[in-house]
Amino acid sequence: MLFAVFICFLAIQRLSEVRIAKRNERVLKAKGAVEAGQDHYFWMVTMHVSFFLFLIGEVLFLNGSPPKWWIIPFVLFLIAQVIRFWALISLGVYWNTKIILLPGANVVAKGPYRFIRHPNYLVVSIELIAIPLIFGAYITAVLFTLLNILMLRVRIAAEEKALMQLTDYEQSHGKKQRFFPIQ
Repeated sequence: MLFAVFICFLAIQRLSEVRIAKRNERVLKAKGAVEAGQDHYFWMVTMHVSFFLFLIGEVLFLNGSPPKWWIIPFVLFLIAQVIRFWALISLGVYWNTKIILLPGANVVAKGPYRFIRHPNYLVVSIELIAIPLIFGAYITAVLFTLLNILMLRVRIAAEEKALMQLTDYEQSHGKKQRFFPIQ
């Protein structure tokens, strides 16, 4: 029962974020914003939907159950939610699930963006390992952590390139730094 409630919470959260992203996309595109990284977006969405299917499948069909130490990944999940909300509020209309940039805009450098370039990706990385661990879905945790690393290598490179080309990113955040040291 608790698992079903948790999954429903996540589904509502994700659907709300899609709605916010669509609204922000309309606002920004009306101001002349452009989209980058379209070639990988389908695969990113597919990965995230598959995460939920694998998680549900592993818990229900492989009898995943919370380990005795479930509180540790749950606390990590809660911390990630605070960072998620902080990032979303900090970016305001600029927050999106897609890479949508307004040419010439000043990059947001407040909130968690003062400390880390891509806090939302940190949140997703934490969630993809913490959520399955809460329910003892170890295969899902490992598989989607690895898939996320591969996805972020593509995603962050595309986003950084677009930010450098279209905004004041280099001036506000310095030269490109590798998110993953091996490329």
